[in-house]
Amino acid sequence: MRDAPVSPVTRAHRGQIAEALARIEEVVVDGLRHGFFDCSIACEIGNGGKRQLVIRAGKSHKFTIPEEELPR
Repeated sequence: MRDAPVSPVTRAHRGQIAEALARIEEVVVDGLRHGFFDCSIACEIGNGGKRQLVIRAGKSHKFTIPEEELPR
């Protein structure tokens, strides 16, 4: 099976947002391969307008996204 092309959403982002989106994609694809999975995604605004994004799927992955990285 051929690899699917990179999503335009992923290519449009850089930095921590791109890493977080890649991790979400990995969690979903791995879960589909396994046959079932459970995950959660939470976000809160911290100091200086930074977003603390946490992806929980077996283990937790935390990303700190500066406000200037957010799409306009």
